[in-house]
Amino acid sequence: MIIPALDLIDGRVVRLYQGDFEQKTEYSFDPVEQAKSYRAAGAEWLHLVDLDGAKDPAKRQQQLLQKITKESGLRCQAGGGIRSQTDLEQLFAAGIERAVIGSTAVSSPELVRHWFTEYGGDAIVLALDVNINQQGQAMVATHGWQQTSQLTLDNVLTRYLDVGCRHVLCTDISKDGTLSGSNVELYRRYKALYPEVIWQASGGVSTLQDLVDLKQANCDSAILGKSLLTAQFDLTEALQCWQNA
Repeated sequence: MIIPALDLIDGRVVRLYQGDFEQKTEYSFDPVEQAKSYRAAGAEWLHLVDLDGAKDPAKRQQQLLQKITKESGLRCQAGGGIRSQTDLEQLFAAGIERAVIGSTAVSSPELVRHWFTEYGGDAIVLALDVNINQQGQAMVATHGWQQTSQLTLDNVLTRYLDVGCRHVLCTDISKDGTLSGSNVELYRRYKALYPEVIWQASGGVSTLQDLVDLKQANCDSAILGKSLLTAQFDLTEALQCWQNA
């Protein structure tokens, strides 16, 4: 599946370079209208990142998230600073179907295991974003990618498989916002290790061939952000490419 993405700060569509708030690009697109255009092109799901909420959950763009879900007709998953059950329930109240949980899955595993038990595996996406170390290990980063934990992707993922984890969004941070191609081997490896997981690849897609490579590596979904905003290709082309790969 192809899932277009919108990152949001103060109601505007932005992109950060490798998660750095100091390297921010703003786009002129209205987020609601952009979501509608993705729906018109054939998208079924939309990935939303509330970067205001990531910095401070009290500043979550609740009204904007609700407007996007209501007016776009898209099913939405969203993340950004989900640290408590209240944060989670606010997202669901805005019409978000899947909450994307990142740092909290590393720092508070018992809490997140409880959420899986309470809400089910289809209501939560684990965002396990990684730096590849010199040994080739995928080390999970936290706190908006500013810190790298001592845990591998395997360490974190295996905490949640027995409580129904089904969806994992994995970003190779070195690829994010770079349009330099995806880390295809990362997804090939982890889909083979954990075939029961629905893997969402994120970061680096710049060409339709990148999508072909991901699909042929058995990756389940690709998140497209900057490549669509900068017109490397359009969403219709991406959807056709994925279907035919």
